[in-house]
Amino acid sequence: MFEINAMDYKEIKNKGLKDLKELLAEKRNELREFKFKANENQLKNVSQISKIKKDIAKILTIVNFKKIQATGETAQEIPDEKDNK
Repeated sequence: MFEINAMDYKEIKNKGLKDLKELLAEKRNELREFKFKANENQLKNVSQISKIKKDIAKILTIVNFKKIQATGETAQEIPDEKDNK
């Protein structure tokens, strides 16, 4: 079984765009597998699904900020995690 740790926002923030896209694909595959397992009642800790969804959201947020910065639009710094709460 997979071992799930919530991804640290700072850890994701420091990755490159290529690494983020690879990580995003990994997390989406994990999410798909967990959904299948949950539907077959093989998944014991269903809260793992929401943790993966949150990780995907963090990754997508940072990818979008990096794309905006690359185009030169008026983008501020990538917000810290506590700014989002």
